[in-house]
Amino acid sequence: MTTKPITRQDLLEWGTAFMSGCILGAAAELELFDALGKQQLTGEEIAAKLGSDLRATRILLDALAALGVLEKVEDRYSVPASLQPSLSLHHPETILPMVLHRMNIFRAWAQMAWTVKAGIPAPRPASIRGWEADRDAFVAAMHVVSSPVADSLVAKLGPPPFHHLLDVGGASGTWTLAFLGARPNAVATIFDLPHAIEQAKRRLADHPQAKQIHLVAGDFYRDPLPAGADFAWVSAIAHQHAREDNRALFAKVFQALEPGGKIAIRDIVMAPDRTRPLQGALFAVNMLVATARGNTFTFEEFCEDLISAGFNSPELVVRSEDMNSVIMATKPSSSA
Repeated sequence: MTTKPITRQDLLEWGTAFMSGCILGAAAELELFDALGKQQLTGEEIAAKLGSDLRATRILLDALAALGVLEKVEDRYSVPASLQPSLSLHHPETILPMVLHRMNIFRAWAQMAWTVKAGIPAPRPASIRGWEADRDAFVAAMHVVSSPVADSLVAKLGPPPFHHLLDVGGASGTWTLAFLGARPNAVATIFDLPHAIEQAKRRLADHPQAKQIHLVAGDFYRDPLPAGADFAWVSAIAHQHAREDNRALFAKVFQALEPGGKIAIRDIVMAPDRTRPLQGALFAVNMLVATARGNTFTFEEFCEDLISAGFNSPELVVRSEDMNSVIMATKPSSSA
């Protein structure tokens, strides 16, 4: 594969790539877009709503207008109608949780040199919204990034026939709903930390299939997984941990599954040289700065870890350049 040679100008432009994202992220953290709503407000009115400094608020507003994120007419600012769904925190199409999460990521990336020296993530402060809000933004961000692809990826998987899905680290239920949409007569168990289960309760409360979903709070580092499933979905978890941790988790999944059950792992899958796909190499850096032992892994490493846990016949059933590769393996049947 040929790539365009990197130029001096490319290097210089990389050094300013953070600016637009930080401007958007600061507005999200200040809840500026929801303060505006569908109104046209002056800088003074917006600063009063936010409780922020007027000079600083005007500079931020003008930068947002220069980027096209806001419209400015005379001295009044508004959110373009086309962007209102994306920039309203409570709209189903909002992207703001991911913007907020990426600001938390940025605070870690900014300390990368210290992390490389020490080998552990550098301390990073909470956002202006506080640690609890940052944690909730992460869970909501996973819905933002998974929701547009969940149904199509499940369709690529078939999905495999199952009666009971175990969604390990299932957050607020995005993937569970996609699988139940494909297998409407099945049931599911979502297992995740208590704060994620609370988000799942809120998101699923009025869903027609809510009665088919059992929510279980726990920590898969410490607690056994709920038993009885014949299909386990482990989505975007492996990269957060070291291989030893993944082997332990896969072994717990193995114990929880019925004989003949299948595990499916959704994650980035690296080429043997670890430089491809590009998103995977960059995401390994993200794990370096944000976790104690996380990384991205090759298919061969996933195979070794699944076989170590007792599974048979690991297979890369979906290959993707991003987080949407899927590896499946089978727990031997009792007659094997």
